[in-house]
Amino acid sequence: MRVPIRVLELRSVRGTGGGPEKTILLGAARSDPSRFQVTVCYVRDARDEIFGIGPRAASLKVDYVEVRERHSLDPAAWSRLRALVRDRRIDIVHAHEYKTDLIAAWLARTERVVALSTAHGWTGHSRRERWLYYPADRRLLARFPHVIAVSSDIRRALIAAGARPDRVTTILNGIDHRAFRRSHLAEPIARRALGLSADDVVIGSIGRLEPQKRFDLLIDAVAAVRTAHPRVRLVLAGDGSLRSALESQAQRVLGDDGCRLLGHRSDVADLHHAFDLFVQSSDYEGTPNAVLEAMALETALVATDAGGTAELAVDGVHGRIVPCGDAGALTRAIAAALDDRDGTARMTAAARSRVERELSFDARMRALECIYEQLADSRRDDDRVAPAAV
Repeated sequence: MRVPIRVLELRSVRGTGGGPEKTILLGAARSDPSRFQVTVCYVRDARDEIFGIGPRAASLKVDYVEVRERHSLDPAAWSRLRALVRDRRIDIVHAHEYKTDLIAAWLARTERVVALSTAHGWTGHSRRERWLYYPADRRLLARFPHVIAVSSDIRRALIAAGARPDRVTTILNGIDHRAFRRSHLAEPIARRALGLSADDVVIGSIGRLEPQKRFDLLIDAVAAVRTAHPRVRLVLAGDGSLRSALESQAQRVLGDDGCRLLGHRSDVADLHHAFDLFVQSSDYEGTPNAVLEAMALETALVATDAGGTAELAVDGVHGRIVPCGDAGALTRAIAAALDDRDGTARMTAAARSRVERELSFDARMRALECIYEQLADSRRDDDRVAPAAV
């Protein structure tokens, strides 16, 4: 019987994380332990008091480990990671952002594991990230044995940085369409929980309150739409550095009852049951889980063509897709979604069908596991040629 492939999913994040956490944790939970033994490890800054990955991992019964670091370059944390790889006899270290990409490359040199990365995108907005960390990360990934890109845009960026095309595979994010299913009986309950009435037209969005999400654009678009649709209400779920600024803007252009900022929420499905329309207004995305969730939960969709969004939803077929940063186009698309109810309903049904047929989490897992097997076979071939370093 073939020995299971031992995989270390490695990531560093602050706070409650984002879309990649859903993919990593659910993927580990869904793996067949007879074929893949998956350990999820998060490098946690000891100063982060709101870190929230552990309870989510426990709820999914994932083999989960935290390595705490005193600061970003804590050598003790790196030593603990090396010990973890040895103790678990890891075959593949699967990294998920620039810091763990570097750690995975180092472990591949010191422990004869195979380094793999999923490039979720480079969405930070600090100068240090944009001009130092992200370019360096792309150059590093160009030397990896294999990289998974969550959108074609990301794949092109990696190839432009020097990666061999045959070593970069695009795998769009997937969603568990069985778990994310709309129940019309739950809609009035979800609205009451948010203090909304049956007559309200609810536009919702979910994401970190950071510059690349362009919630400022969405607030202005909703204000413009309210001229013809005075019952429109905007609900934003998420937290971040722009919360105060967005609250002030919403108060100024939408008034006391036009917008609610809910802060971080984990009950995504419940929120969607209160939404008539989901809007993504981002300037940049990888392959947004928020769009997948809207499609699966049969919430009508308006989104910018950021990142892999247009690969998930075809304009005019699964929703209305508009250019990034175009306030007028976003406003017109929202108005059209509210005015053309029959057309919107057809697109919403088509989006759900696409999720079931082509964007399921099961399909994503099969593609990922195929890469694991290829890399493990390559490692075994290398081990037969040359003995491991002592």
